[in-house]
This record gives sequence, structure tokens and C-alpha cells, in this order.
Amino acid sequence: MSQPQLKDGINTKSIALIATAINNVDADFPAKTFKRLASKNLNTLELKDRVYHIIDALHQTLPADFKKSAKILMAVRKSWDISNKLDRYGFAAWAITDYVGVHGLEHPQQSLKLLQHLTSLFSAEFAIRPFIHQHPQAAWICLHRWVEHKDESVRRLASEGCRPRLPWGTQLQELIDFPMPIIALLSKLKDDKSDYVRRSVANNLNDISKDHPELVIKVCKQWSKSASKECQWIIRHATRSLVKKGHPEVFALLGYTAKPKVSFSPISLSSKTIKLGETLEFSTQLDSQLKADQNLVVDYAIHYVKANGTSSAKVYKLKNITLKANDSLPIKKRQAFKPISTRKFYPGKHHLEILLNGTAVAKKSFRLIV
Repeated sequence: MSQPQLKDGINTKSIALIATAINNVDADFPAKTFKRLASKNLNTLELKDRVYHIIDALHQTLPADFKKSAKILMAVRKSWDISNKLDRYGFAAWAITDYVGVHGLEHPQQSLKLLQHLTSLFSAEFAIRPFIHQHPQAAWICLHRWVEHKDESVRRLASEGCRPRLPWGTQLQELIDFPMPIIALLSKLKDDKSDYVRRSVANNLNDISKDHPELVIKVCKQWSKSASKECQWIIRHATRSLVKKGHPEVFALLGYTAKPKVSFSPISLSSKTIKLGETLEFSTQLDSQLKADQNLVVDYAIHYVKANGTSSAKVYKLKNITLKANDSLPIKKRQAFKPISTRKFYPGKHHLEILLNGTAVAKKSFRLIV
């Protein structure tokens, strides 16, 4: 039996849940027609295509006048069955929030108010992005208002909705190029008590760091001067990509030793040749060369062979440690080379590197047979 996929979280039961919620607030809603339209060929579609398919069914069955449709959807939240266990991933309301982003663009004031209201059912982070692009003034007024909202879902929407490289969402190129409006917004959320909100703030900054690393380091340095414990967590999580890339300034920012003095024993491999499906075991030892404690980030990278014969590195976490003066630390790790959906393996010479505070300090090669 195949494992459930994310797309299976939007199904005929989700459609029935939407129909019931709308019918409860609008007796004239043609629930049977909606369910028929929304269910047609649904199983042939991928996740986001299912969302758009249901949006189209809503468009055909809700009033043509968006203002009337918005009034109905505004009332849906009260009748929504949040505890419904059949809504496996909470995806059922996704089409409702994104309906606003597709069909409410000509009514920004009403639509933005509706997204604020609906975002607790399913985050409106995708639906708000067209408004940021096409109605920036109205959208940013709302975003800055939402950071003060008592509902954590609304505060999170303020951050998540303007992430420049939001996964599954349309990229906001104007904010990729010039992210300062986001920084001003996130500064108001850096001490938020909600983990749900703080995680979004950190992910937003991490997005920005991919295009503007120096800016993110500068912001984090400013925040760290009087950082609450909540803000300290954000800084650590927001700089994770910079740590993986070995950006030189990020380690001192996070309290790691700026110029570590450590020696490594040669890397030992369980085999110089492994087959796809097998596991490679490697070990080494690091020895302190300093008469003081050192705070270190120890990672490793695999340089995978690509289809064209070149290689690209993937960094994996090992340890964040405090190495005591003149102390040693043995390191042992297993790396599986099993077929996965997110990576295609190619045969050839691969490389394993040990990284110390982002800098490669030891290297060993092995051959993968596919």
C-alpha cells in the first residue's frame, strides 16, 4: 500500500467540508453542483493544481459579484469545523483563502480584511502575495497593522506573506532585490512571544540572507545588542544558511571562536567504494591546539557528482561544541546513499569534507557505484 502524499490532503472529504461550511451560512449555495465540479478529475491533479481546481469550482458557484462572495466567506470561519479529523493536513480551507487572492484583486481593501479574518483557518501567505505586488500601498499598511494583532496567526501572516522566496509561493522579485521594507516589518516582531511567529521571522531573514548576507548579519548584530531570549533564538535560526555556507562573519556573531586552532586526524572511511543503497561510515578526531575553550560548529559536506560530471556540495550538520583547552573529540558518522525522491545519484568520484566554522579542514574521496 502506497504512503499518503501531501496532495492527498485535498480530497472529496475536503470538498465536502468546504460545501458544508458555506451552506451553513448561505442556504442558496449550490453545494451539490460545487462538489461535482470540484471533485471532477481531482485525483489526476497535483497539490497546487487541486487548490486551483477547487477555486475554479468556487468561482462557478459563489455569487459573481465578489463583494457578495466575500460576505459569505467572511461568515464561513464561524461555521468551519476546525476539529474535523478528516482534514489530515489542514488543507481544506486553502482554496478558500487563495480564492481571495485570485478573484479579489480588484477589491484590495475588502480582500485584505477578509484574508486577515480567514488566515487562522489556513494561512493566507500565498493569497496575499498578489496584493503586495499589485497593491503595495494597501498591502503594506495592513502588514504593519497586523504585527500588532492579538491573533498570532495574523501576526505570522505579516511575516510569512512577505517572505521573498516563500516555498510553494510566487517569488516577490521586488523584495528579493530590495528587502528593506521587510526588515522594518520584522523588527516589530523580533521579540514576539509566539514560536509560530518567531519561526516565520527567522525563515524570512534566512530567505533574505541568500541574496543579501551582509544585510542580514548587520541586522542581527543590531538586534543582538539587547536581544531577548526570543530574539536570540531568531538570530540563531535566521543565520543557518550563512553558517552552512561558511560566511566568515556569522560565527563570531553567534558566539563561536573567530579563529579556531584545531588539528584533525586523517578521515577514515569504511570503504573507498560503495554501491547505491549502502551506507558510508566515516570517522576522524579533532584536537585542540589552544590553551582555552573554543566554541565550534563542526559539519560535513558531500560533493555529489552531477549529470554533467561536475559536482555540487551538500552540507550536513554534525555538532555544535565547546572544545575544552587541549582536549580531543572523536567524530563518527554514517551517511546513507539510498535512493530518494529529492536527489538523483550519479556514479563517479565523490568527496567528503569536514567543515570547521564553515571552512573545509579535511577531505577524503570515495567512489559511488550506481
